[in-house]
Amino acid sequence: MRMPLLALMFASLAACGPAPETTASAPAVAAQSGGAQSSCLSRAYPEIGGPISLISSTGAQVTEADFKGQPTLIYFGFTYCPDVCPMTLTTVAAAYRKLPESVAPPQTLLISVDPARDTPDALATYVANKAFPKGLQGLTGTQAEIRAAADAFKADYSRVDQPDSMAEYTMDHTSLLYLMDENWQLKTFFTHQDTADTIAECLQLIESE
Repeated sequence: MRMPLLALMFASLAACGPAPETTASAPAVAAQSGGAQSSCLSRAYPEIGGPISLISSTGAQVTEADFKGQPTLIYFGFTYCPDVCPMTLTTVAAAYRKLPESVAPPQTLLISVDPARDTPDALATYVANKAFPKGLQGLTGTQAEIRAAADAFKADYSRVDQPDSMAEYTMDHTSLLYLMDENWQLKTFFTHQDTADTIAECLQLIESE
């Protein structure tokens, strides 16, 4: 049994702060599908994933074609995110360190949902954090380009004004990790309840298929 797609879409929306109670529902359904191996290998929704046209942290225009040929792990987030985004990226880095030498980690992309602040230069500085996955690439673009990419992945995000904060606003956004195969087709996804261990285990299962 697979998680209903609508439940996945709505339950995965989280602020960059303590996760709201509703985020627990998606992993709960996934856990009922037969354990870690079953849920990991039964999340290949064909409706999720599609073309992108964005700007890399080097300033180059890129599309999904630039990333085909090897698996790609994609996360929608933003550099001003105080905890959820950096915690997710450090978890991914830890998962990659747990992989045996025979399993190469996927290339990893951070697609910003805050293009107003996340310029290519800002992203270049952010993704260079040594706590994050090695080779992490940051992508940004216009508001329309970001929205189109998010729509292709059934991801959502919205601005939340914080007039009393120095940051002025934060972003609520879908907090999922999307693993695309070498043909840019969704292979599986990970939720906020996945750990470095479960991510590493899944990547090894996929490699052994």
